[in-house]
Amino acid sequence: MVFVHGLWVNGMDMSLLRQRLSGQGFAPTQFSYHSTGAAPRAHAVSLNGFVQDLGAPRVHFVAHSLGGLVLRHLFREYPEQPPGRVVTLGTPHAVSSAARSLARWLPGRLMLGRSVDGGLLGGAPAWDGKRELGSLAGNVPIGLGMVLPDIPAPNDGTVAVEETRLPGMADQLVLPVSHFGMLLSRRVANQTGYFLRHGRFDHKAAGTGPDYS
Repeated sequence: MVFVHGLWVNGMDMSLLRQRLSGQGFAPTQFSYHSTGAAPRAHAVSLNGFVQDLGAPRVHFVAHSLGGLVLRHLFREYPEQPPGRVVTLGTPHAVSSAARSLARWLPGRLMLGRSVDGGLLGGAPAWDGKRELGSLAGNVPIGLGMVLPDIPAPNDGTVAVEETRLPGMADQLVLPVSHFGMLLSRRVANQTGYFLRHGRFDHKAAGTGPDYS
């Protein structure tokens, strides 16, 4: 199982999620990249080499935010990946309204760097549906949305639920979590593991109340 982090981080933010998936019997490993230093397509090249070096016969992917766009480039450029499933967590598969707002001013463009090239501002490859992808979204608006009011509701504070929809995905689930809080949520960990085992989320067990775990 390969974890792919999002913008402005290095994968340490996914440590608890990796630990919880390990407890479910998976063998997680983290792919780290300089999220603003190159376009998602370039990171996909590095990710492909990372996966090939693993030599695993089956590889699942769990990607947070921008990481899901890196995966879309990976499967377009290198479709012959080992079998497995994909879960994206809070990935803006449509144009990110938060990134669009930031890109209106110079400091914001500098903060985003190359992440917008075929990434947060659109242009990522379509998903062909040949591999099962589950998109998990949050609806607790704590994050950039508190200072960037242009993010449509419902949202997870950074990414709108409508932005997490991807034609060709196998399933989608919305949970009461924020964009970064989803990485700390036991409910998210359980649903991620469920999708990787079954190719769908456990909607009956999803729940609607706050998740403080």
